[in-house]
Amino acid sequence: MSSSNAGITAFPDSKSHYRILDGLRGVAAIMVVIFHLFEAHATSNQDQVINHGYMAVDFFYLLSGFVIGYAYDDRWHKMTLKGFFKRRLIRLHPMVVIGMIVGAIAFYFQAGALWPGISQVPVVKMLLVMLIGCTLLPVPLSMDIRGWQEMHPLNGPGWSLFFEYIANILYAVFVRKFSTKALSVLVFITGVALVYLAVAGKNGDIIGGWSLEPEQLRIGFTRMMFPFFAGLLLSRISKPANIKHAFGICSIMVIIILAIPRIGGTQHLWLNGLYDAVCIIFLFPLIVYIGSSGALKGKYVPGIAKFLGDISYPIYITHYPLIYTYTAWVANNKIPLSKAYPVAILVLLSSIILAYACLKLYDEPVRKWLTKRYIATTTN
Repeated sequence: MSSSNAGITAFPDSKSHYRILDGLRGVAAIMVVIFHLFEAHATSNQDQVINHGYMAVDFFYLLSGFVIGYAYDDRWHKMTLKGFFKRRLIRLHPMVVIGMIVGAIAFYFQAGALWPGISQVPVVKMLLVMLIGCTLLPVPLSMDIRGWQEMHPLNGPGWSLFFEYIANILYAVFVRKFSTKALSVLVFITGVALVYLAVAGKNGDIIGGWSLEPEQLRIGFTRMMFPFFAGLLLSRISKPANIKHAFGICSIMVIIILAIPRIGGTQHLWLNGLYDAVCIIFLFPLIVYIGSSGALKGKYVPGIAKFLGDISYPIYITHYPLIYTYTAWVANNKIPLSKAYPVAILVLLSSIILAYACLKLYDEPVRKWLTKRYIATTTN
């Protein structure tokens, strides 16, 4: 997740974008794909390569809170709740639908040793799960058709968008009205909860949030609340400077943070949790501040950043069905990474191509039509 991509900028009806932040979202999204590819070969969280890729979701939430605050905080005198929710749905939901459709198309190719029950799932039940997924409403545990208890079994990362929607609702209905002091108190309290989850949790990390199981819901809410509203607070209090090479500096920081090996081993799990908390509470806001303080310069950098930003959300929300299929292939044939890497590279490239195709052939045209139909004709 995300997520992020869970965190996505507003469609063009809002202010100009922070292009560096868009590009950083793309860097993190590609790291998520690589993280998931290596995950297919890991025996535990201790030997997972690109070990902290899961924190990209938390980075997406922080980006989202920052951009939402920048784009909408000063517009509520001329925008209704209905208008806000229409804009957010138009920006986010078309890709939610296509992500579930891609998941349905790939589903039966994933049958085998890892998910033996897939071959027994009736097509009608799978299609019902797909239709529910297209609404982003969580699938009840009784309708789990994979065996991982995911709230979106056809496309796992949908969980982070579910919490993104909740964050948007909380912002629009309540938190946008908070003073800076009240928002700071909320951020502090949710930060304490995040530290407790990361350091005192039994796994020594903040991984989780994808199931309706109560503990997973607690993790999901904790992971969403601090970074999203910390990003909102940052958008209100930060005064961007003029930092050179911001995109390069921030990209390197994101890659290193997400790629660093597991810390502390099995004997000191809390050390890894502390690392997660420090990154989310201190380093991610620093990256967003630096990214919002720079400009894209050079012959190729602006184009690279734009491409990464364009595909960031599409690749996040469509790549996982390909990962499911790759993971099933690895498990069914017991293929080590040393032999599977050409296919892994192909999956990565295919994810990028699929994301770009979905963006240009589906997402942008649909959002343009919906904007013209439901926003351009109204002042709400």
